Amino acid sequence: MYDNTCKYLVEQFSHDFATWLLNKPISLSTLEASELTAEPIRADSVIFLQSESEILHLEFQTRPDATIPFRMLNYWSRLYRKYPNKTIRQIVIYLCETKSSLVQQTQFQEQNTSHSFQVVRLWEQPTLPFQKTLGLLPLAILTNTNNPTATLRNVAQTISSIEDRNLKSSLSIHTYILAGLRLRGNIIKEILRSDIMEESSTYRFLRRQAMEEGLAEGRRQGLTEGIAQGIAEG
Repeated sequence: MYDNTCKYLVEQFSHDFATWLLNKPISLSTLEASELTAEPIRADSVIFLQSESEILHLEFQTRPDATIPFRMLNYWSRLYRKYPNKTIRQIVIYLCETKSSLVQQTQFQEQNTSHSFQVVRLWEQPTLPFQKTLGLLPLAILTNTNNPTATLRNVAQTISSIEDRNLKSSLSIHTYILAGLRLRGNIIKEILRSDIMEESSTYRFLRRQAMEEGLAEGRRQGLTEGIAQGIAEG
């Protein structure tokens, strides 16, 4: 669920993510994982974007993962093999605060092999730039804010001012999904307008998925309760 949300945001607002992560507003296009090799890649977890001279490889993680360093080396070697003349930037973005030392790792080191990558811990990022950037809005609640409820209210207010209803509904539902990593479902439900979210194709997909999986012991229910319980159950 979170992988798909982050992938949507990056692909739809690649300019915003390039400005944030690369410090330059360059145009990026999606690089399909299937272009790299016949060997399968976990497409939902890995995002590749490219410009004429650079490749941006992003991974969003909700939990620490000891396999990250080697995985980054593995992907780098695949990318370099196919695009040897492009600069490759690899960034792991951790969404949930943790004391695990794994989220501090920025290097694979084994025998004579060493490979470095970047790490962003969202809970250390200042909130204001996220609130001012449309594509980063849904991530704002996971940043360094001591009042996530107030931050979500500010995000909801910004979203409500968007004139494009499709964009408004999409940002609402993706904000809802990510907010579930930090706030209880009933609080989120009070702040985000369900009538706007219902217009989103993502909302309808998740609602069907929740019903098919029989969440809440098979009772038919709205997306808000379904997602909240799905999050609670892991």
